[in-house]
Amino acid sequence: MGSLSDHLENELLDHVFGSVYSVPTIYVALSTADPLDTGAGLAEPTYTAYARVAHSSWNTAASRATSNNGAIQFPQKTDGGSETITHFAIMDALSDGNMLGHGAFTTSKSIVINNTPQIADTELDVLFTTGGISTFLANELLDHVFNIGSYTPPTVYVGLSTADPTDAGSGIAEPSNGYAREAHASWDVASGGATENTGVITFDTPTGSWGTITHHFLSNALTSGDMLFYGALDTSQEPDDGDTVQYVDGAIDITMD
Repeated sequence: MGSLSDHLENELLDHVFGSVYSVPTIYVALSTADPLDTGAGLAEPTYTAYARVAHSSWNTAASRATSNNGAIQFPQKTDGGSETITHFAIMDALSDGNMLGHGAFTTSKSIVINNTPQIADTELDVLFTTGGISTFLANELLDHVFNIGSYTPPTVYVGLSTADPTDAGSGIAEPSNGYAREAHASWDVASGGATENTGVITFDTPTGSWGTITHHFLSNALTSGDMLFYGALDTSQEPDDGDTVQYVDGAIDITMD
């Protein structure tokens, strides 16, 4: 089971907020150690014929995950000694480059002379964990990265909710009484898998009670549409008639896992 690297999380956050991420050729690498989210732990096999393998066929993302479509076969080991493969990495170059994702094999692979390492069909999973990013956006971005579909950055709207939206967005409960979502186009360049709003976001003045606001969310439409991200307020708020409702610069943290 695999997760996204810090590098790819930053690229995808910037993509959602308008800085387009061009899809690379995908290469799969083997590793004798945990590559870590940074890629600093990547330790590829040292046998003479080893090389990363380009793999362009991936399953359409569902339930926040995708997997390899078809087996991935590496060059045969023809020299002596043995190596134990514990992890995989997904890279954007045949050598060096940036790591996009990584994970551990359920069972380690011991490679000895005359072995031909192989990753079985669907054995390699890449997924988003629950929380923060919606299931809709998780699937869209995985399909974008693995060239199954193309995700075009939308206009981003900030909304408020009196209930937990949940990953599916089905829990969104927006106020009435003069409330509307606010478009906001300025977000910090992502770092460490996170970004935040640049500048103040001010909502229309309430004409009555908005109830108890517990969560915010980002959407791709002024009404209805698809939820992109969501999160809980540090402290619930109860806007009422005539109040100023706003997020100050940097108050909305968007984190991708």
